Amino acid sequence: MVELDSKIQIKYATGFIIDEGDSFTKVTVSSPFQGAQNGFSYFLVPKNATVPEILLNKSVIRTPIKSIVCTSTTHLPILEYLDEDGALKGFPDTDYISSIKIRERIENGDVVDIGKEQGMNIELLLSLAPELVMGYMVSPDMGQLDQISKLGIPVVINAEYREAHPLGRAEWIKFVAVFFDKLDLADSVFSEIESSYNDALLLAQSAKSKPTVFSGVVYGDTWFLPGGRNYASSIIQDAGGQYLWNDDTTSGFLELGFESVYEKAVDADYWIGTASYSSLEALSKADVRYEMFDAFKNKKVFTYNKRIGEKGGNEYLELGYLRPDLILNDLVMILHPEFYDPDELFFFMPLE
Repeated sequence: MVELDSKIQIKYATGFIIDEGDSFTKVTVSSPFQGAQNGFSYFLVPKNATVPEILLNKSVIRTPIKSIVCTSTTHLPILEYLDEDGALKGFPDTDYISSIKIRERIENGDVVDIGKEQGMNIELLLSLAPELVMGYMVSPDMGQLDQISKLGIPVVINAEYREAHPLGRAEWIKFVAVFFDKLDLADSVFSEIESSYNDALLLAQSAKSKPTVFSGVVYGDTWFLPGGRNYASSIIQDAGGQYLWNDDTTSGFLELGFESVYEKAVDADYWIGTASYSSLEALSKADVRYEMFDAFKNKKVFTYNKRIGEKGGNEYLELGYLRPDLILNDLVMILHPEFYDPDELFFFMPLE
């Protein structure tokens, strides 16, 4: 039996483990979706090495890979930071991509649109012959990813969205890097992000006030907003805000009635996160009751739609997982007037 030594330090992420051995590396995704009873293990063997006999019936991936198909825009900034965006060969719904570099590759025909995410053109994907497909799951059904795997293309599940700690999501750069043999670069990039996040955290701790904050909007008859242990609410609290549902213990999204939210948030200082609404007028037209909130009256409403790609992709939704430090820095400026500089906001902007 080949011995494995856990050598890769994972500081914040809880959803993956990297074990290194003499002849292969084992990567385990422990919780690929909410409620998962089992995870997935992938066994990485260098291309110039013989596959150990112990791995003959395992999911073996030869590394470093040189080509990949991704299925979430959150995977793409990691490729760029690892200087591997040139490895991207295909992506579903390429209009969602906001990255300027990758959009240029799309226009040049170097990145192929492989159809809708839930209905990918498998034949087209196979023609690209990627060495790896990186997907994600929200239920036990792998859908087309299972079909792709059975056709002989290695599929790995990236569960970064399951992390509650903002830096935990960013640390999945190490998960991606191991397939490219670039863990050292990933460690370096992550250390800089961690340092930047902690600098913003210290600034928040020096703030003069701790304003109240709520989030979300109504869809149909339901107001959707982050639970108290959600990624978004965690960053608000790190930024020195009092998220009004911080006593909630769920990590997903709450589904509340308008009256319930109004009762708790009518006099809140800030309203952060208003989906795709780009102005106070648009917000009011959607539901005139929004005007009753103090945050609306005082123009303390902020959206994360400052950076939209040429085809409509949202850079916050693309880059935010990897760069929570940029989100935190924005929120520290927003919530604390002594630090506020609208010209320095990266993802967020006030609704006018």
